[in-house]
Amino acid sequence: MSSRPRAAWPLVAVFTAGYLASYLLPTIVGRLSAHLGLSPAQAGLVGSALLLSSASAGFTLAGRVERYGSRTPARAGLVLAVVGYGCAALAGSVPLVVLAVVVGGFGSGAATAVAAAGIAAQRDPHRTSSLGLLTVSATAGALYLTIPHLGGGHRVPFAAIALAALLVWPATARLNGPTATEESTSQITGRLPHRRSGLVLAGGMLVWSMAQNALWGVSSRIGVVQAGLTEVTVGAVFAAALGAGLLGVMGAGVLGARLGRAVPIGLGTVVIAGSIVVSSSARDLGSFATGEIMWNTVYPVVLSYLIGLAASLDVRGRWAVLAGSASSVGVACGPLLGSVLSEEAGYPAMGLILGAATLLVAAPVTAVALHTGGRPLVPGSVRRRGGAPAALLAATTGSLSGAVPKLGSPEQAVTELRVRRRRLVRSAIRTAGPDGGPGQSNAYASTSDR
Repeated sequence: MSSRPRAAWPLVAVFTAGYLASYLLPTIVGRLSAHLGLSPAQAGLVGSALLLSSASAGFTLAGRVERYGSRTPARAGLVLAVVGYGCAALAGSVPLVVLAVVVGGFGSGAATAVAAAGIAAQRDPHRTSSLGLLTVSATAGALYLTIPHLGGGHRVPFAAIALAALLVWPATARLNGPTATEESTSQITGRLPHRRSGLVLAGGMLVWSMAQNALWGVSSRIGVVQAGLTEVTVGAVFAAALGAGLLGVMGAGVLGARLGRAVPIGLGTVVIAGSIVVSSSARDLGSFATGEIMWNTVYPVVLSYLIGLAASLDVRGRWAVLAGSASSVGVACGPLLGSVLSEEAGYPAMGLILGAATLLVAAPVTAVALHTGGRPLVPGSVRRRGGAPAALLAATTGSLSGAVPKLGSPEQAVTELRVRRRRLVRSAIRTAGPDGGPGQSNAYASTSDR
């Protein structure tokens, strides 16, 4: 991709199309169970197959988006999403639905991987990811208000996802095309920076997402079975919760990096763990709505900071795609895990287990945020000891790009020159002064006279 960041709104649109399936997971799993005769565990397994296929697309495209460009894989992903979810909406047998869901999930994952790589190249990745979560939350909230009033069984949510992917297609014209220059090829094949921090973050996001979506995948059944609510009421609660999530994401966008990343991630994860326990033990409308709204308010906030943290580890978006794909694996395992735990131990015990897992993963992920908190938020910038980002200085002075070290490269050492004779010192100072003449190079020397 070009080193110059493009407009953010096409990336936001593709991000919305890719993420929408996971946001609609509760209604997908609920309708598969109610209208296709599947048990909750079997319906959760179908949802897991969708999200696992999405994760595999992310791992496949990690590090390759720059080579192919954003436009081609985004369009391929959207086509697969339209075809896959469209066929799932039209199919009436379980095997055909599962096959179509896997195809559509791969398309969603491809779109999400393209968006993640593009977001990492933006000047403010956190703000762009917040805008993407804001858009997908608003879209999902509108669908949660609409779908319960429509018939059609499992067909309606799949058709809605396919339609969203189709509507996003024109935005791909504003994405980057393939890059074939020698410089870009060498950058693509470069060493992956910050491997230890990236691996810890990816593993933490896998467990974190698994816990979140284990609850999200069975939230509809908690409301209907345990709290005794109707599907319309549960849909209204989800819409209100996603609306609260909009406010949370807007607040995160305004807050930005003022508190760093560690505080929102650590504190937010603790709040999420408590919300999981409240929601899973709900037995009436009040407790169910409280848990879901509190959880959905904080969840996208923490997720936006996690996406921004992954983007800051590599400006070419490889860690953003890999961590996002690891998160998708956790999302994929979530519905099946939630269904199994709820059937074997009940919803309250499931909530305690998921809340404990969320608390355990908060420590390493927050440690990564603390460890990387001093790195600049502007892509391509490198902080020297006690100095301003070097890339910003280079950009304003018009210096050669080769003089600026890449993000993740070690800081350049400053060699101390010891000169024995004062005559040489005076000569060096005259040479380095403003009147040194053309062709003379400026230098800084630290001298000691023995």
